[in-house]
Amino acid sequence: MTLKAKTTITFYNGLNTIGGPMIEVAYNKSHVLFDLGEVYRPELNLPDEKYQTLVNNQLIGDVPNFYDPELTGKPLDHERWEHAAAYISHLHLDHSKAMNFLAPEIPLYAGPLTAKMLPALNEKWDFLLPAAKHEPSYTRPIIAAEYQKPIAVGDITMTVWPSDHDAYGATGLIVKTPDLAIAYTGDIRLHGYHPDWVKEFLTAAKDCDVLITEATGFSWPEEKHDENSAEFTGPKNEDELTAEFVQLQKDNPNRQITFNTYPTNVERLLRIISASPRKVVLHAARAHLLKESINQDLPYYYLPGEQKFVDLKPELAVQYEELLNDDHEFLWQAVADFEHLQKGGLYIHSNAEPLGDFDPAYQPFLQKLEKQNIAVQMLRCSGHADEKELRQIIDLVQPPTLIPVHTLHPELVENPYGNRILPKRNQTVTL
Repeated sequence: MTLKAKTTITFYNGLNTIGGPMIEVAYNKSHVLFDLGEVYRPELNLPDEKYQTLVNNQLIGDVPNFYDPELTGKPLDHERWEHAAAYISHLHLDHSKAMNFLAPEIPLYAGPLTAKMLPALNEKWDFLLPAAKHEPSYTRPIIAAEYQKPIAVGDITMTVWPSDHDAYGATGLIVKTPDLAIAYTGDIRLHGYHPDWVKEFLTAAKDCDVLITEATGFSWPEEKHDENSAEFTGPKNEDELTAEFVQLQKDNPNRQITFNTYPTNVERLLRIISASPRKVVLHAARAHLLKESINQDLPYYYLPGEQKFVDLKPELAVQYEELLNDDHEFLWQAVADFEHLQKGGLYIHSNAEPLGDFDPAYQPFLQKLEKQNIAVQMLRCSGHADEKELRQIIDLVQPPTLIPVHTLHPELVENPYGNRILPKRNQTVTL
């Protein structure tokens, strides 16, 4: 008698951390891996970001039969695994930074916007970890998945769905095997630009046996992080954030105003540009990124001595000195030379780098602005569902089995509709 194969789910990383999930679904001789990021822990002050260093410090998972043998020294077992594929849900480094570590022969899938933007982001080889035997700026091939079209990987299918996060083009995933259907949210929220996309994805996920969800919103029980709580005073959604950008300009008609946002939060930037009463001017590197990835031409400036980009239109250039002397015409992206900004100006920090107190560069950055007597306005809107929204997400799916990941406190996430599993690192679950 031949025993029937069963689906296994193995959790290699990103369980009790914010970011870095690496999860394998396997059936018979087929397996898929998602995501391929690195946990962000600058306080470790590691000597390098080599493969073994990252594995030893649990910043990436020790995943067999997916990594490039040139890095691991171990060949892939093609006899055991006849079919393999990998997927990344979105552009953020905690989900994509290690994608070049993937073995070259294993196809890598992502949503179309993610596939388009990642090579542009890595152009200066400072976004992704380097691939073995390639130039640092190399970005391994990514296949742009068609939304809602199943991808066959032997006995497994993967279907990519548009979702919403503060990374442009974020997606969710539904994986099906002959005996199990699994939904993986990637990073997700309901207060972004596209709650309708999220709800459509979650409706499709309602037929699944397992929901693997990020649960960042449960990470700080000692604080209130609900976007809709009475204690929360910032923008409750992205539309409110854009409106506050506009209001700050109206309230400060004769004041230099600068800002910065995270590079992959493209939609937020485009909305700010569209709504702004002042002319928005980007640093040339950001303008180049948008030109190369989404073919958008926008006003830009260069810092002194910077190399010119051939794809930026000369007629859209604004002189740096003009920006430094302005107090009413421009809203411009400040990325360096903060000591040259006008004293008494206003700087808007909108989920830009440095990201927060956990980053050693954050407090020195704020002190630099304080020395210039520049007021700092934080305009944040989380890319993650808060506790209330996560409960809504679970209610929409009603999963027979719930597996929370990507959170400091997975034990706080409850499943009123069935089982809850809290896997440990490297644990294999069979349902």
